[in-house]
Amino acid sequence: MSDAILEINHLSKSFGTHEVLTDIDFTVRPGDVTSIIGASGSGKSTLLRCVNLLETPSSGEILYHGTDVARRGFDATAYRAKVGMVFQSFNLFNNMTVLKNCMIGQMIVGKKSKEEAEANALKYLEKVGMTPYINARPRQLSGGQKQRVAIARALAMDPEVLLFDEPTSALDPEMVGEVLNVMRALADEGMTMLVVTHEMAFARDVSNHVVFMANGVICEQGDPKEVFVNPQKEETKDFLARFLNG
Repeated sequence: MSDAILEINHLSKSFGTHEVLTDIDFTVRPGDVTSIIGASGSGKSTLLRCVNLLETPSSGEILYHGTDVARRGFDATAYRAKVGMVFQSFNLFNNMTVLKNCMIGQMIVGKKSKEEAEANALKYLEKVGMTPYINARPRQLSGGQKQRVAIARALAMDPEVLLFDEPTSALDPEMVGEVLNVMRALADEGMTMLVVTHEMAFARDVSNHVVFMANGVICEQGDPKEVFVNPQKEETKDFLARFLNG
């Protein structure tokens, strides 16, 4: 019996005749922080959207504790509660307060009482430093604050894995640090995370596994120190040289 939470096996995704992902394989185990890196257009976000079932894979398996979640008839809503997602563009409900944003999913999907959902939401909003803003609406927040609320909302669902789709790319440079600090703290606490990111320092220093993608395939994956210090493939060397020199 595998101890893996997620096993991605021979995953491919096409849009019409355009193949975006080809034969993707990797495994996520409890406590892993896996960073997916690569140039824009390499298929990273599409991969994450497949893992979260926002896109339907064209072929291959996504095993969650050994069950293929990509098959027809699988309860995607219950699965997404356990494999939560933090989006690049926050995806908060603009007509709700910060507190309500963090309660609504718990009540509808998790069937929690209002009181239980509120207590849980307050716990995670405190964790990300957003308690002073519980009655604010998203339009009153900075990008960094919105992303911290989005992280609290995902955590309030008690996920087993958190997926992050370029969580800092829509932020002004001065706000990137506040979100990365929250993510580092989660990693230190043992949260299992799968992170699509352009933040190379995070990928190198916080992850325990790095996946480098180019043109819809995994070119190289492994321990961050190995991949960053001693990349084996020319594509990896070229990509890292551009980033590290930049």
